[in-house]
Amino acid sequence: MALEGLLIARGEKDLLLLPKMANRHGLVAGATGTGKTVSLQVMAERFSRIGVPVFMADVKGDLAGVSQPGLANPKIQERVAKLRLGDYAFEGSPVAFWDIFGEQGHPVRTTVSDMGPLLLSRLLNLNDVQSGVLSIVFRIADDTGLHLLDFKDLRALAQYAGEHADELETDYGRISPASIGTIQRNLLTLEDQGADRFFGEPDLDLGDLMQTDGGGRGMINILAADRLMLSPRAYSTFLLWLMAELFERLPEVGDQDKPRLVFFFDEAHLLFTDAPQVLLEKIEQVVRLIRSKGVGIYFVTQNPLDVPDVVLGQLGNRVQHALRAFTPRDQKAVRAAAETFRQNPKVDVETEITQLGTGEALVSFLDEKGQPGIVERAFVLPPHSRIGTITPPERQAVIQGSVVYGHYEKAVDRESAYEMLRARAERAAAEAEARAQAEAQARPRAPFDYPAPEGRGRSPYPQPQAPRRPAGRSRDTLLEAMAKSAARSVGSSLGRQILRGVLGSVLGGSRR
Repeated sequence: MALEGLLIARGEKDLLLLPKMANRHGLVAGATGTGKTVSLQVMAERFSRIGVPVFMADVKGDLAGVSQPGLANPKIQERVAKLRLGDYAFEGSPVAFWDIFGEQGHPVRTTVSDMGPLLLSRLLNLNDVQSGVLSIVFRIADDTGLHLLDFKDLRALAQYAGEHADELETDYGRISPASIGTIQRNLLTLEDQGADRFFGEPDLDLGDLMQTDGGGRGMINILAADRLMLSPRAYSTFLLWLMAELFERLPEVGDQDKPRLVFFFDEAHLLFTDAPQVLLEKIEQVVRLIRSKGVGIYFVTQNPLDVPDVVLGQLGNRVQHALRAFTPRDQKAVRAAAETFRQNPKVDVETEITQLGTGEALVSFLDEKGQPGIVERAFVLPPHSRIGTITPPERQAVIQGSVVYGHYEKAVDRESAYEMLRARAERAAAEAEARAQAEAQARPRAPFDYPAPEGRGRSPYPQPQAPRRPAGRSRDTLLEAMAKSAARSVGSSLGRQILRGVLGSVLGGSRR
């Protein structure tokens, strides 16, 4: 039996979002202060009530109130009376708080390998040449079995690739020292901003975002993004990564009575700003195909023009709050928004879109056949939960009451590229030192083999020659390079000093 529609807004008639069509994606747009956040809150509550988990980012800190029962105030009471909501009652929704920095929610992590070179290049703001070098570093990691889990792994392998660029060039192409330097500098910059906390283990299990509570209500996952928004590129890259993970890991389920997950992408314009063409194509692919994975994506932005046409055309459910037409671009946005709606003879969209009050919207949802409904002017219902922020003790109580509390709070640092490179370098150094000592002890000592007096030249006795490389010896493998380098450096006090310097540069220092 099909689920009843979700009452989102009410005008001349009830405007219902059909759960079966919720995975056809949507758009919530409008200028600042027109009611987009409240619309998000209402839609999240409605999805949660029918057992659909929700993920959304809290960029201003005012979505956390969905975890607490609402508070009576004159505006709410007026809206309830105007919309004839006789069964209206205050209640909170089940919420799980998440935070990349681990301060306002459960830590969110992924590995460098899972992020991949494409998204990481965007995060590091690399150009095409630098992105190519980063892809080579990832390929070296795959070929040599070096796991890239966190930033120190990537730094260690990038430095290794730079120091052995000549040896690697035949197999992987040119590795520019300048590109390696840029990658290392940008990694350090991100570390200083705290972004390195996002990389590591335990990594996020997508199943933890798709839970229900004991009463069958879907969990509303809220990412604390107020600090993350200080780095817009990091914010958009993280959400894009999460979208891509959902797309790649969830199995095909086709059309169902309701979505498996609804994903709200706030400040959506950041996703498309300065994005390279290859990334835009990836986004389009995800949006177009993730519907069959049972996931609905709702972009939230101020201006519909912020979303490329190829993506905008995939967004069937629309809630359009007021737009301002002060500039030519604003006027173009108004006309563009008006043209995307199925026209209603009773509604002059282009005119009314600039006259909507706070909490009012032009609404069009898909019908049972997947066709856009005619646009209606309506008031969005008030949420049952609190509008606004919550106190730190309230937030902490929600965090500690979560079923995943304690799992993500402690980071795990298992053996990976950094540790493996360090161990190999130390082993190579020890073997080279032992070999040098053995050769020194085995060397026959001639009688009266004393150092020549200063100024008298070389000793007349023959000196041992360095062993020649056997003919036909194949080129050193990638993993032997470090041992060979170490062996060449040992043999004198000066050589051992050089070796320690090399090891210091290869091993680096762990920023833990």
